[in-house]
Amino acid sequence: MTPPAPLRLLNHARALATGQHALSALIPPALLLLDALLCALVIRTVPYTEIDWAAYMQQVAQIAAGERDYTAVKGGTGPLVYPAAHVHVYTALYHLTKGGRDVRAAQWVFAGVYLAGLAVVMACYWRAKVPPYVFPLLVFSKRLHSIFVLRCFNDGVAVLFLWLAIFFFQRRSWAVGALMYTWGLGIKMSLLLVLPAVGIVLLLGSGLATSLRLAAMMGLVQVLIAVPFLAHNPGGYLGRAFELSRQFLFEWTVNWRFVGEDVFLSRGFALGLLGLHVAVLVGFVTTRWLRPARKPLSQLVVPLVFGRSPFTQQEQRRISRDTSPGFITTTILSANAIGLLFARSLHYQFYAYLAWATPFLLWRSGVHPVLQYVLWGVQEWAWNVYPSTPVSSGVVVGVQALTVAVVWRGAREEWGAQESRAKRRGGKAVIE
Repeated sequence: MTPPAPLRLLNHARALATGQHALSALIPPALLLLDALLCALVIRTVPYTEIDWAAYMQQVAQIAAGERDYTAVKGGTGPLVYPAAHVHVYTALYHLTKGGRDVRAAQWVFAGVYLAGLAVVMACYWRAKVPPYVFPLLVFSKRLHSIFVLRCFNDGVAVLFLWLAIFFFQRRSWAVGALMYTWGLGIKMSLLLVLPAVGIVLLLGSGLATSLRLAAMMGLVQVLIAVPFLAHNPGGYLGRAFELSRQFLFEWTVNWRFVGEDVFLSRGFALGLLGLHVAVLVGFVTTRWLRPARKPLSQLVVPLVFGRSPFTQQEQRRISRDTSPGFITTTILSANAIGLLFARSLHYQFYAYLAWATPFLLWRSGVHPVLQYVLWGVQEWAWNVYPSTPVSSGVVVGVQALTVAVVWRGAREEWGAQESRAKRRGGKAVIE
């Protein structure tokens, strides 16, 4: 008996949303095209908002004029506080936009950066077998469009290279992925938050010897891009580009406003967040990220201290195989989520690091699709409240904490061995 038409339609929609329909593969490119039109509409109809662009251009103009002392470079918002890759990127933009005067041209460039990033994110999602129903959450963020095409923040460029790193790691192009990551880190030091996960992914996926060579390459790249500034004032460059003790004003914080200004500015609060960050990272490292090694931490640390691989060649091949696209994406994005949860101050542009990561983590946690959409919507609302309030900041922290908790609990299988998963399914392990 043929099912009624409404039921057939519902079955087709379910198959399309879960990736079981022949047309499911068309959803990502269709959404990408839709977002391209949306970006054009935003640029043409929404007034540009000046925040940091003019300061970036003032700083780059001084460097273009011959200044090489980082401590002497300043703009309307203060001193230059980003690494050298930021300077190289915005120097190119400086020349493309007539010294920064053609802001509309910059907006079109950043629309291209946004769409390139979105395409890479979609490719990473597809490689990790994320179902199509999650993809709409990637394109409907008001705040994310604002960060890219209305304000031209450097966070958008850094995020592009973070996702390019994930893209190449998923395809086992370890050297290219490491190069993408270190270039993104050279744009903004926020990418330091995922460095522990990147190190573990490289160790498990490529082995100790290769991962050490790649770590050296990443360090060398940071030196080479900064040579003009290191040669003039190395201490000044390192102090400004990678200033870990930088203080943010309470009035601009998006996340911890609900604790009050006195607590926010206190040293005890900063140390408490740092301690929690370290503790949660250690928890993820020991109970999740290192699970493909199938060895206790002591058997891993001791050989590494003496510069030896803790794995035999046969073990390394198995572990590398288990370092799947899903494992890589889950590990790096969970490290990012942990770091942002315990950051003392997030500004609005930091949403660039969350907007494309949260849908993946919520899906990977296994929570119901309706709850995934609800949590995404609540997070989006909170990041669009300006200025932030105790309620909105509490929601920002609450959703982020819940995301970290559910992905730790719900993605246990992603961090396990493929043989174990296959055994539970009653089949052979699938090599991705």
